[in-house]
Amino acid sequence: MDYQDLFRLDGKLALVTGASSGIGAATARMLAQAGASVLVGYNRGSDRADSVVAELPGAGHRTVHISLEDSQTARDAARMMEQDFGRLDILVNSAGFTRPVAHNDLEGLDDALFEAILIANVRGPFSIIRAFAPLLRASGNGVVANVSSISGFTGSGSSIAYCAAKAALDTMTISLARVLAPEVRINCISPAAVATDFVAGRDRGKLEALAQTTPLRCVVEPEQVAAAILATITHLGVTTGTRIVMDGGRHL
Repeated sequence: MDYQDLFRLDGKLALVTGASSGIGAATARMLAQAGASVLVGYNRGSDRADSVVAELPGAGHRTVHISLEDSQTARDAARMMEQDFGRLDILVNSAGFTRPVAHNDLEGLDDALFEAILIANVRGPFSIIRAFAPLLRASGNGVVANVSSISGFTGSGSSIAYCAAKAALDTMTISLARVLAPEVRINCISPAAVATDFVAGRDRGKLEALAQTTPLRCVVEPEQVAAAILATITHLGVTTGTRIVMDGGRHL
């Protein structure tokens, strides 16, 4: 095999949830550039999702509505893809939700918010994997990438609930790695704070200041996370149930 072929995804079909912005949009672009046909998953950002599809190189791209809170939308999307394609090669769970709550503000993290964060970051990805598992197995060499966070093992992040949710996602990935093998590999990509608008009030200045406290002193960009996701698909062919950390050394 030519070394350059390792980077190619020609003929592959990929679904990226949360692909209307941020890490998801960057991943959709990178997968399309590598030759994959990309299904741009969205919940409320239909116009943004349409814009992402319009700019992707190649052919076969489309939007698909999937809500983290409503597992039936994942089943409906899987049914559509089974009829149209009969398989799914790549699934990237990039969609998620958080809201900043100081860790010492226990009353500020009420039951409703705690539950919403757990649903979005744990039950939602699980319901999507569950719905698409048959199509991933049909691929014969399916890959799942869960976008997690170093919050899951450092206990620092936008809220205690978010830390707990990402820890659960990490552990769920290990469990699913056993269940889905050998037809499907699944790994976590765990960045530090990324230069997106995912966390309200976290602007570029705050990210750059935070980066100066890390060994590499660099801000994590969404394209860098997308590149790590691509690497798990194209290069880490014997890796499953593993956490890929990319935080500039912040956790050290």
